[in-house]
Amino acid sequence: MVKIPDWRLTTAEILYRMPDHPSVLQSFVWQKHDLAPGFPELSRFLDFWRREIEGVLHSVRVASAALIKPAELRYANGVFTIH
Repeated sequence: MVKIPDWRLTTAEILYRMPDHPSVLQSFVWQKHDLAPGFPELSRFLDFWRREIEGVLHSVRVASAALIKPAELRYANGVFTIH
């Protein structure tokens, strides 16, 4: 059986503290296609953030939606006439 990679559209809401005003939280939204459940792209981005950006991370909230999923079928409830 061939396992299909679980690519997902991943969105992360990153809250971080402003360097000059540590009591102020700023929000940043990051979005990219990433592999679940490890999310290597997000991990690389957060590593970059910790190394290169002065804003200290407060929290990261992650949401993802599967790109490959079963087809969704809906039946029409009505009659359609074409002339």
